[in-house]
Amino acid sequence: MNTTSALNAAGAKPLQFPIPANVYAETVVSVKHYTDRLFSFRITRPQSLRFRSGEFVMIGLPNAEKPIFRAYSVASPAWDDELEFFSIKVPDGPLTSELQKIQVGDTVIMRQKSTGTLVLDALTPAKRVFMISTGTGIAPFASLLRDPDTYEKFDQVILTHTCRDNAELTYGQELVAALESDPLIGELTGGRVTLYNSTTREDSARMGRITALIGSSKFYTDLGIDKLNPETDRIMICGSMHMLKDVKELAESLGFQEGSLSHPATFVVERAFVG
Repeated sequence: MNTTSALNAAGAKPLQFPIPANVYAETVVSVKHYTDRLFSFRITRPQSLRFRSGEFVMIGLPNAEKPIFRAYSVASPAWDDELEFFSIKVPDGPLTSELQKIQVGDTVIMRQKSTGTLVLDALTPAKRVFMISTGTGIAPFASLLRDPDTYEKFDQVILTHTCRDNAELTYGQELVAALESDPLIGELTGGRVTLYNSTTREDSARMGRITALIGSSKFYTDLGIDKLNPETDRIMICGSMHMLKDVKELAESLGFQEGSLSHPATFVVERAFVG
């Protein structure tokens, strides 16, 4: 793991291509590589940008006349002065093959509209909220975990994060470990957030896909909690397509109903992906 130092007064680097119309051009202020597959980065935030915690934006690089844009969940909360993103590295990915090379001072471009289904307003209030994630699908939950509104709406937050290897779990572990010392939301999070990790390839204390762990009841036993119940619980899902399908089917089999901003209900799924 290595971190690129924060942006200094030198400012942004010169651009090879002009910035397209009607997009933001923001400067990379820090980069952190977790593994050969995962990294996070932070960019300056446009003063005019407004978004709900949990939403995504379309980002790209000014490296072509017609740059490629992909959906990225904003990992920082709506109140943050910067925008944070958590990304996979795809060697031949149209965007990520180049995005993984960014350094402090580089420019990232972003379309001006945010959207997404993983927002608190799409759920009705309840006692517990389960945030189910795989890989970089943890990003919108990184935003929501640092938003005071989450703790206004729910008494307990249970975040699950499943990855292939132990090292890929580091982002989520650092995120949750830092919550109680956060000057804005630290007082709200004490004893109310639980992280449940598992791996699917490398040996760890907890092996298996989250649907298998829930289905076998090991999930409930490990945490010492009651089973998922639409009367008391809400579910938010983000990650691989296979996991989305399986957890959605599991939720519906237990009586949960999918919600939206126009019709809030008991679970939500994000279907936007990075490529």
